[in-house]
Amino acid sequence: MPQSSNNNAGSQPNSEPAFLVLGKLRRAHGVRGEIPLELHSQMLELMAPGCEVFVGEAHHPLMIQSTRWKNDLLLIKFEEIDNREDVAQWTNSLLYVMPEQLPKLPDDEFYLHELVGLDVFENDEIYLGVLTEILETGANDVYLIQNEAGEEVLIPATEEMILEIDLSQEKMVVAKMAWYGEGE
Repeated sequence: MPQSSNNNAGSQPNSEPAFLVLGKLRRAHGVRGEIPLELHSQMLELMAPGCEVFVGEAHHPLMIQSTRWKNDLLLIKFEEIDNREDVAQWTNSLLYVMPEQLPKLPDDEFYLHELVGLDVFENDEIYLGVLTEILETGANDVYLIQNEAGEEVLIPATEEMILEIDLSQEKMVVAKMAWYGEGE
């Protein structure tokens, strides 16, 4: 059965998403076209004046004119929007950037979206499946790996478990899992 290529990120399965969420716009603030943003990202450099962002499901491009803080929300003023009525159309819309707008990371660091879709192998080359989801637990992330049969394995994203990540080979190597009761 063919799988739908339509998903919320606007990308094909096992490929980089077309857009990444920065946050959610709330209700218009004041009369000069400002709107608060509930942040879902800590990369404030992507929301600086002069940065292009994309709003809503249609990914409408807008340029940020200015920002300022109001408590824990970032008030954004877009260029060419100078009143409450025009900015109010974006209430409860998501604010996006494209992956290529993200800052370059050092060679040994990765964005989470780059890891989803990697083939995962134990260090003895046994294939475990594909990394399908990253669960943020607080202590450390947990990678959900799914094999062809649909069975899932959870792997903690720790230095001891994640031995190698090779984006060019679309591959992750993890330490051999020690199962409870094994070797008894």
